[in-house]
Amino acid sequence: MGNKITDVVKYLIIINVIVHLCVYYLPSGTFLPDMKLYFMLDSPRFQPYQLVTHMFSHAPGFRHLGFNMLSLFFLGPMVERFVGPKRFLTLYLLSGLGAIIAHEGINFMTYLQSDSELTAFTPILGASGAVYGVVVAFAVLFPNQRLMLLFPPIPIKAKYLAMALIAFDVFQGVRGADSGIAHFAHIGGAVAGAILAWNWYKRR
Repeated sequence: MGNKITDVVKYLIIINVIVHLCVYYLPSGTFLPDMKLYFMLDSPRFQPYQLVTHMFSHAPGFRHLGFNMLSLFFLGPMVERFVGPKRFLTLYLLSGLGAIIAHEGINFMTYLQSDSELTAFTPILGASGAVYGVVVAFAVLFPNQRLMLLFPPIPIKAKYLAMALIAFDVFQGVRGADSGIAHFAHIGGAVAGAILAWNWYKRR
């Protein structure tokens, strides 16, 4: 599998890494606005710019950032070469938007059905929803491409990996696992990525 990094993938990784360093490891972090996406009804803390900035900001440390950027590095170039740079950037951003819609939709239903305070809803941050869209787009475009897992180090076809990831998030989301992971945001990103990739594949 040719893995030479493509332009949009490269710049997305660079932006994510720079933002992470600025927020947590440089003095400039104290002057930056809050990039997390808060529940949209929580007007004192929600700001429109968070709809974009949360896709480029990650949790402290390098685990969250590293996992997302490695996934983008290994799978993104083939998708970008197939659909083109402009469509790939569209895929990334709209998958992130799909993640927002799913996550905020679940929060809104929870808000309507309970007496939860607005501030009780955990804000989200990270490129996971956008990256899930790229991963699932890869599985749609190259379903039988074998990928080597890191843990355990075994090969698996892209379509099975995507199905396993989605099934895990559905299971964890439905059971309400309080793991600090926005499982429904992952699902929203995956659905958006699948729809876009399938549409572009059919038109090719």
